[in-house]
Amino acid sequence: MTLHKVLKYLALVIGVIGLVLLARVVITGDDALETSADLQGSVLEPLMWLSYFVIAAIIVLVGVSVVKDLINGNIKKTLISVGVFAVIVLLGYILADGVETEMTDGEMLSAGASQWVGAGLIVFYILAAVAIGAMAFSGVKKLGK
Repeated sequence: MTLHKVLKYLALVIGVIGLVLLARVVITGDDALETSADLQGSVLEPLMWLSYFVIAAIIVLVGVSVVKDLINGNIKKTLISVGVFAVIVLLGYILADGVETEMTDGEMLSAGASQWVGAGLIVFYILAAVAIGAMAFSGVKKLGK
């Protein structure tokens, strides 16, 4: 049996198990789950563990795929791309301001966390501008031909 068939049947089994566990949650109802901590653990915990298993499996499969493609592909180009991304993240972190901020629930967001949020936004803006520029350049290049 090929790996594709094995993974297809495994996905089917995980999907059926997930549907059964979801049906258990739906049958139990919201009110019963909110009032009983014991019921929460016995009904919700198996569904959460299934979710953890699926996420872990996806992370492992993506990691194996990336390593396999790195070995078979052009490592130099990949490392350059990762390096450019790291430089953009560093630039975003340097440009971001870190200010302690009170959140809506009354807790305080630390200056470091605030700086990382700002860095994420700046990195998003830089990458969006690069993507828009690449699309515009490609369009203009096609018009020139």
